[in-house]
Amino acid sequence: MSKMIVLNASPRKDWNTAGLLKEAKRSAETKGAEVEYIDLYDLSFTGCRSCLACKRKGAQKNKCFWKDDLSPLIDRILEADALVIGTPIYFGEPSAQFRALIERLLFCVLSYEVDGDGSFYDSSLDVGIIYTMNAPRSYYDSTLHSTLAHTEGIMKMLLKGKVLTYASCNTLQVEDYSKYCMSIFSEDAKRSHHDSQFPVDLEEAFKLGAEIAGG
Repeated sequence: MSKMIVLNASPRKDWNTAGLLKEAKRSAETKGAEVEYIDLYDLSFTGCRSCLACKRKGAQKNKCFWKDDLSPLIDRILEADALVIGTPIYFGEPSAQFRALIERLLFCVLSYEVDGDGSFYDSSLDVGIIYTMNAPRSYYDSTLHSTLAHTEGIMKMLLKGKVLTYASCNTLQVEDYSKYCMSIFSEDAKRSHHDSQFPVDLEEAFKLGAEIAGG
């Protein structure tokens, strides 16, 4: 049985990102995968502390030694067959928890040795990334896609698996816009787009989860 870890890097546990991730989880389970689902905002951790313990001679490779909630999760990620991460986009970047995770996960497998391919990781981890954003699809296609591809490429190089992505754009931010100072948005337009597009996004998240789980 394959093992998959699904990580919600959104502070919201029951909104757009979480809904898509739960579809990916459900599809992976239909493929027979054993899936662990985690809300990253429930954990206590920071980004990389640059302690370099993972680079000491004689130290166990592919391990983060910092004592917090993330280090044991990194162990489980690197023992899994697949990883799916969902993150909202804030100011053109993934969430802080996503960035902190990626710093720690990728740095502990990165090799500075002359011999080798730049990674201590001797297995392969397939990764799926689901982005959610208020920005329209046109902005993702013209700008964000290429910006985010840089980190995706590093993940593919160091974790040695495939990296699949899906972006859910122009998302519904709140249930009732009248309660918020957000008058630049038309709730009717937002809701109309959500009602027509989000079911499609759920289907695509389901497909992503199945493909990542299938190896």
